Amino acid sequence: MTDMKDGANYAPVGKSVKVVEPNEFFFSVAYLDHGHINGQTNGLLQAGATLKYVYEPDKERLAAFCEKHPQAIVASSFEEILSDDETQLIASAAIPNLRADIGIKVMQAGKDYFTDKSPFTTLNQLEQVKAVVKATGRIYAVYYAERLHNEAAFQAGELIKQGAIGRVLQVINLAPHRLAKATRPDWFFDKEQYGGILTDIGSHQVEQFLTYTGATDANINFARVENFNNSDKPGLEDFGEISFTGDNGASFYTRVDWFTPDGQATWGDGRTIIIGTKGNIECRKYNDVARQAPASKLFITDSEKEQEIDCFGQSSFPYFGELILDVINRTEIAMSQTHTFKAAELSMKAQALAEGK
Repeated sequence: MTDMKDGANYAPVGKSVKVVEPNEFFFSVAYLDHGHINGQTNGLLQAGATLKYVYEPDKERLAAFCEKHPQAIVASSFEEILSDDETQLIASAAIPNLRADIGIKVMQAGKDYFTDKSPFTTLNQLEQVKAVVKATGRIYAVYYAERLHNEAAFQAGELIKQGAIGRVLQVINLAPHRLAKATRPDWFFDKEQYGGILTDIGSHQVEQFLTYTGATDANINFARVENFNNSDKPGLEDFGEISFTGDNGASFYTRVDWFTPDGQATWGDGRTIIIGTKGNIECRKYNDVARQAPASKLFITDSEKEQEIDCFGQSSFPYFGELILDVINRTEIAMSQTHTFKAAELSMKAQALAEGK
């Protein structure tokens, strides 16, 4: 388990449920600017995928990745991966404003793309990618890890699909993160490169809202961004909040921030509260303050009882196997392209509203 104080390199390890045999499905990785590439890689490997190439210009990042994954062949260039006939999927965690252009190259080379969130930093990038997806028929998948790679968050979605709390009326997501300012790269503080806090962290939260409520679009009631406590980094937004009303009437509020206290055992006390017509769910996604860390707990109350469910270490994180099978079968089981894009679109529109654009 990765150090849970280090959100930048959070890389969950779940139960292996392999959907393919060794050397049946190959993926490669490139541009490892964010530590989320480790979670992306872990998920694919545990679903049975075979890692072939790695490309990374930074020697330290490359060495660290190869130490964890010595089976990876070091590519001399990104083009070497693009031209490889065996590589079916390319996973990447590049600097956010570069992710769309990389994905376009991947798809035009006839391969599918799996990028870290946020997948875009501008709405223009989104429209360009939509056009390439339509033209090529390739998949532009996004690592919305705060649901896809978290046990309690994923289990909440499964319970909702089963009707455990009835129709979902409201989702509240609280998403504090540890800043760790001294360890962050320069691009982290450059708004043009990371896109703003609602575009970045907010995309995770919007994706959860769409999933839990079944909404396919939303109106933005308000959006706000601030730099409250980091005047030495004027490009940083350390606080943001959004309110939506979904096209099905469901309500959404999220707060995202960089104010996890140093004394906390994990990188963020992420919480989700889901209100339904027949019950309520609370997810304590990464720790249970002063009781357990790391932790992934779910609390559900319905008409019959209250229940605490310990989800930690119980999931196989099926998204990754479903993504592999989508690539092989040209299906949309893991996540529809429409849903993937809508989460990013709404978070970027909220960012623009908060900036008065």
